[in-house]
Amino acid sequence: MATEQSLQEASFKALATSGIAHPRYVYFDRIGSPSLGYLSIAEKECLPFEVNRVYWTYFTPESVMRGGHAHKALRQILVAVAGRIVIKTETVDGREDTFELDSPDKGIFLPCNCWRTMKYSHNAVQMVLCSMEYTEDDYIRNYSDFRVLCSQNGQPTKIITED
Repeated sequence: MATEQSLQEASFKALATSGIAHPRYVYFDRIGSPSLGYLSIAEKECLPFEVNRVYWTYFTPESVMRGGHAHKALRQILVAVAGRIVIKTETVDGREDTFELDSPDKGIFLPCNCWRTMKYSHNAVQMVLCSMEYTEDDYIRNYSDFRVLCSQNGQPTKIITED
């Protein structure tokens, strides 16, 4: 019987040969017990890319929406190491999804050309694994520019708004 991790690995291998990639949950092994605590592991076999940069955000006020951009080439995995994060995404084919991160053994894979917004609980700490080092040229910061990219793929688009 296939394990969740082996299914995840097969999914990432298929991603390399498919067309438009979509955001999806990523699950990390969790080792430990309630009496000792837990450790989650992200090794290269369960990641869809080689990690070239790691950063984290914290103390983000609940009233602030972060994100509001896409990346041309960068791929990321977001993890809520503490607290809760709600991520809304839109891909160039018009697909919109909402994800909730509330456990350090679960992340979300964000492919390139994926618009995202994030809302944080007051105690949220977000760790981000990146496929490339930072370069400002990789950002699509204007939603109308993202819509142009979408229209080049012949798909209708919608604006992501806060609920």
